[in-house]
Amino acid sequence: MELKELIGKFKVKEFRFSLHAIEMMLKRDISEEEVEESVLNGEIIEEYPDDKYSPSCLIYGKTGSSKDLHVQCSMPPKVIIITTYEPDPTEWINCRVRRK
Repeated sequence: MELKELIGKFKVKEFRFSLHAIEMMLKRDISEEEVEESVLNGEIIEEYPDDKYSPSCLIYGKTGSSKDLHVQCSMPPKVIIITTYEPDPTEWINCRVRRK
């Protein structure tokens, strides 16, 4: 998957949030700005080419205040934020590698 293209969509605000993502952001106290910051400074750590509705990926990035975030989103041309959360250290090694 092409991170450069995905970041380009974020820079021009060509993305939207799913209802699920909005609900989770409210529950987890994650702002839209934090999601954008983490994607713009992030890296793709997992790819889901056969995801339910369209290919998607999991991005790991840090917010401006250094909060670690994972953002799952569909890939261009239609970028939709599926969910976002702070990675649990019991499930992730350095926020990048899923523990087995």
